[in-house]
Parts: sequence; C-alpha cells; structure tokens
Amino acid sequence: MDKIEVKKGLNNNVMIADHPRLGEVILIGKGIGFNRKKGDVIEEGQAEKMFVLKDEKEQANYIKLLPFVENDLHEAIISSIELIKKRTASTLNEHIHVALTDHLMFAASRMSHGMEFKNPFLVETKTLYPAEFEIAKEVVELIKDKSGIEFPDGETGFIALHIHSAVMNRNLSDVNKHSQLVTKLVQMIEDNLDIKIDKDGIDYTRLVRHIRFTIERVNNGEQVEEPEKISSLLKEEYPVCYNLSWKLIKVMQQTLKKQVCNAEAVYLTMHLQRLQKKVK
Repeated sequence: MDKIEVKKGLNNNVMIADHPRLGEVILIGKGIGFNRKKGDVIEEGQAEKMFVLKDEKEQANYIKLLPFVENDLHEAIISSIELIKKRTASTLNEHIHVALTDHLMFAASRMSHGMEFKNPFLVETKTLYPAEFEIAKEVVELIKDKSGIEFPDGETGFIALHIHSAVMNRNLSDVNKHSQLVTKLVQMIEDNLDIKIDKDGIDYTRLVRHIRFTIERVNNGEQVEEPEKISSLLKEEYPVCYNLSWKLIKVMQQTLKKQVCNAEAVYLTMHLQRLQKKVK
C-alpha cells in the first residue's frame, strides 16, 4: 500500500498530500486531518476517499469552499461524484469537484433560508439529457440519505447539467446556453403556430431532440445534404412553417455566432409541419 506524505490539513476531515504515483491528492476521511502536520506519513488505506485535482486553480477554488461546507453535505457530494464516475464510466472533468460542491452548498443554504430556486429548464434538461437526469435523481437520493437534505425537483435538473458538462468536458455556461436556446425556440414555435405542445409527449421529445442535434451540427460546423428541389416546394406548400424555420435559424445563428446551412431549414420545416398537423 502506498505511503502518502501530508502537505497541509484543510480541516479535521480533509487534507492535501503527496502521493508517490499520483502527485498531489486530496484525502477525505473522518478525523483524517486531526493533529496531522506537514511531513507526516500515512497509508493510503486510512483515507475513505481520495481524488486528484491537477489544475492548481481548481485546487485553490476547492480549498476556498471547504470552510463553508457542512461535513455531512461535503461527504455526500464526494460520494455523489464517485457515483457519477461509476454510472457514466468516464473520466470526469475535475472542475465538477468545485462546481458541484459550490452549487449544492449554495442550494442547501438557500433552502435553509426558505428560498427555493426555480429551474426554468427542468423539462428541457430532462428531455435533452435523459441519462444524466437519471443519475442526478440517484445523486439527490444519496444526498438525502447521507445528509438529510432533500433537494427539490429543480435541483435534479441543475445536477444533470453539471454531470453532462463534466462527462462531455464542456463548459457549463455552454450547456446552459444551449438549454436556454432550446427553451426559447420551443416558445417561438408555440407562439407562431399558436399551439401548445405537451411537454410530456413524444412530439415534444422529438422536437427538442431535433433542435438539439441541429445546434450540435451548427456548433461542430457539420453540413447536412439539401434534398434537391424540396426547398421551393416546402416554401409553396407550407409557407408558415417554412418562414418560421428561418426565424428559428436566425435566432440560432445570433446565439451560436455561427452560420446555419440552408438544408437545416428544409428539415426543420418538415418537422414543424408534422407537429402542426398533429397538434391542430
């Protein structure tokens, strides 16, 4: 078993140490930091949890957070990140340690003051990232079991976004921006076609999925093939849906600051027409 040298105790249960193979690590365990001083040697097995934060900035931010996190909640968050790693079977962006701790600490603080934060993108998040949403539900349960804190449904959505961000190694602000864009586009569709889409129905799932893949293609600069002659036909047959598809594309272009190819309007028009026909 590896011998680890203590570098700095952060509190009774958390410390920074030097690992012979992994370099600088963060160790967590009940009372592990009590009476430890720099240079002390401990065995790896004495720590309940251990993780590596290679990025110095991430480590500094994490250390700043620790004095403000309740022990039970902190242990629950660390166990949650272990669970996320296991369920996604992927190497997570280490920023999740800081981001999720920070988010849940403030969420718990808000709840203790009777302030519940509404999540306006809950339905979209559930539809866009179903796998992450299921894991987030497990995380909420785990936190409830370990710390007694019962987060509302909206938090499940926020946690799912953090999971998606860490798994895909994407900036959370980009993930949020895309969720907000989907919400805005769906609202435009409902307003322009004067319809109400059932958010629990398959049509909504298909629509959001289509918009999401369009956003991903635009972001990655992928071109889709334009079916020949179909564009002018759709323009004549379904002018309302065709014009709306271009309105949606313009909003996408402004938000993503990227060009959307013409073929996307064709596919979007067909999708909107099918939706309008079903709902009307």
